[in-house]
Amino acid sequence: MKYLHLVWASLFRRKTRTVLTLVSIIAAFLLFGMLDAVRTSFNQAGQSANGAVRLQTGSKLSFIQTLPLALQDQIARVDGVKMVTYANWFGGAYQDPHNQVFSFAVPSNYLDLFPEIAVTNAERKAFNETRTGALIGEQLAQRFNWKVGDHVPLQSTIFPDRQGSKNWQFDIVGILHATDKKSGSFFDQTFLLNWKYFDDTTPYNQGQVGWYVTRVVDVNQADRVAKGIDALSANSDHETRTQTEQAATASWMKQLADIGLIVGSIMGAVFFTLLLLSGNTMMQAVRERTSEIAVLKTIGFSSRSVLAMVLAESVLLLMLGGIGGLALASAVIPAVSAGSGGMLNLPSVGAASWGLGLTLMVLIGVLVGALPAWNAMRLNIVVVPGSGCSTCWSAATRRG
Repeated sequence: MKYLHLVWASLFRRKTRTVLTLVSIIAAFLLFGMLDAVRTSFNQAGQSANGAVRLQTGSKLSFIQTLPLALQDQIARVDGVKMVTYANWFGGAYQDPHNQVFSFAVPSNYLDLFPEIAVTNAERKAFNETRTGALIGEQLAQRFNWKVGDHVPLQSTIFPDRQGSKNWQFDIVGILHATDKKSGSFFDQTFLLNWKYFDDTTPYNQGQVGWYVTRVVDVNQADRVAKGIDALSANSDHETRTQTEQAATASWMKQLADIGLIVGSIMGAVFFTLLLLSGNTMMQAVRERTSEIAVLKTIGFSSRSVLAMVLAESVLLLMLGGIGGLALASAVIPAVSAGSGGMLNLPSVGAASWGLGLTLMVLIGVLVGALPAWNAMRLNIVVVPGSGCSTCWSAATRRG
């Protein structure tokens, strides 16, 4: 564009205002990039299980519904299943309900399916032989200053014991260490208790499990294995849904809230605010340059050229901030995924997100620049009578 230097100069005529507006646009598109990654992650979850080493089987009706323990042997006999275990959500809190602890009741073979978790043979043996034994994550131990041998009271926010009390007592027999900080750091913050102790102590379980975890023989056959597991309980009162671990987490979240609606509402509010902010910036910029626009028209710029330059300035403002925001999101998202310990597996800002983002930048740029560009185009040049100068002008009057 041969007038790019004029557009650039006009854009940074008031540097402080432009920089502050750019910061706001960068923040808006950073949020857009991250929220769109969340939306994409939830939409893609569960589309295919192939490539997954482990599968998770839960109730098809709701994640709070339990499954019969007898299903374990049936799942173990499905072709392609290498090993199967199970777990129950305990819902523990330490001292205060706000001190939530990721706590699960698991059987003795649970850690066999998670090679990314390190625990000594002696600690595994103590966990299996101690009814009230508990294995805790390394970070959880540091958080509450726990160590092996401590007697720890934990309050369940869900399950009371047979006396009606929700206060449970545990003995710490081992510390869990994540050997792979990227995929296993979630276990650094978990509390594993003995499933047999849990099932015997609360009257609200009675031989039921929350979900099954299955390790497959061939990751390329995971989809087929998942369908085979779900076929076991088809048309029963405990139908199942087998998914990857990431898809199961996404499914739980979807049952708690409409993720798409939440993400869409936040993004709508952000961009509506961005329209007002950038629109005000462009209106002020054009009002301050009334005489300069008149100069351009006097030296031969057409009204359409002025219109195009103001629109280009508006779009350039949105493009600079938007591209910066999406680039920042591309750098931040991997760090967020890594820091979540496997709880969040957000995709990077892909071609589809970039395409949608660039479309929004242009659209918003045109919308916020339309009115000031139209006003600039309609400005008239009028010779001031009696001035004695044929090159004098006034842009104070408008056509019509």
